[in-house]
Amino acid sequence: MTRTSINRGLKGALLGAVATLALAGAAQAEIVISVAGPMTGQYAVIGTQMRNGAEMAVKDINAAGGVNGEQLRLVVGDDACDPKQAVSLANKLVSDGVVFVAGHWCSSSSIPASDIYNDEGIVQISPGSTNPQLTERGLSGVFRTCGRDDQQGEVAAAFINEHFKGKKVAILHDKTTYGQGLADETKKNLNKLGVQEAMYEAYTAGEKDYSALVTKMKNEGIDLIYVGGYHTESALIQRQAKEAGLNAVLMSGDAMVTEEWWSITGPAGEGALMTFSPDPKLNEAAAPVVAKFQESGFDPEGYTLYTYGAVQAWAQAANAAKSVDFEPVNKNLHSMKFDTVLGNISFDAKGDVAAPGYVVYKWSNGKYAYY
Repeated sequence: MTRTSINRGLKGALLGAVATLALAGAAQAEIVISVAGPMTGQYAVIGTQMRNGAEMAVKDINAAGGVNGEQLRLVVGDDACDPKQAVSLANKLVSDGVVFVAGHWCSSSSIPASDIYNDEGIVQISPGSTNPQLTERGLSGVFRTCGRDDQQGEVAAAFINEHFKGKKVAILHDKTTYGQGLADETKKNLNKLGVQEAMYEAYTAGEKDYSALVTKMKNEGIDLIYVGGYHTESALIQRQAKEAGLNAVLMSGDAMVTEEWWSITGPAGEGALMTFSPDPKLNEAAAPVVAKFQESGFDPEGYTLYTYGAVQAWAQAANAAKSVDFEPVNKNLHSMKFDTVLGNISFDAKGDVAAPGYVVYKWSNGKYAYY
């Protein structure tokens, strides 16, 4: 081999090493965040909302220059609303180098996962976990863009007291952190108002036949069924009640905020009620984002914009901190105000969002609208 060929070989190897280092540097410059929720399972429709919201937020933030001049990369995590799977996912996201998680949705997933994120210095903003305990445990890096079940239960109880005074009320729950928590908050507030429920019953999530429960409510002459639980079960209870000739009004919480609920009930869902935060799709600040979703053929219902807003708030806090490190970002999340698709929002010392409270919606012809 000639000296010239040796020099060329060395030069080529050197250039290759430089290129490899450059690529490694580019990879390191990428900021990894995650959206975590029920991407599979019976609540996967909510996971789709969350994923689409996070993906659009990342796309828009990257198009505007990213965070601190670096691009975001989104990791989609599936917990299937299972607490054990949520813990495994949280540990995986730690090993993946994630610095922020928009999630989870089920409170039973968010609460155990939040312990891991907080210990590992990862900011968590849940778009849909409403159980008060998420933010009542003093974990500084845990936030939510949604409201709380104690707020939701108060609104539901006041509505029931006003519109169903003297009527027989059944309170049902699915024994989950979210479902029983919401039912108990509503019961507590009803009892404070002097209203005593005629029935308080638990049911098992995931079952398909609730005829025994429906028969019991029919025999009791129930006028209003309040369900603390998820949309699939409340839809089945509603449909089976109507099929059995029980014409009670069904009312539930924010888990009903998907058109999949109506796809299960069909016309039997007419007149059903639910509590949810003011519809962010109606915010003027959200109009351009809503239009982009609709142009893509997706209706940004439910938790889509609450997830988008969670990513926005974190990105604004990180840009202001000129860092994605836990402490400076966390400090900004507790102290700043954020311009988001949810409007101008902030977080209190616990991590709860300062935003308008819950309102009541009514289902009619496959759509929900303000009562």
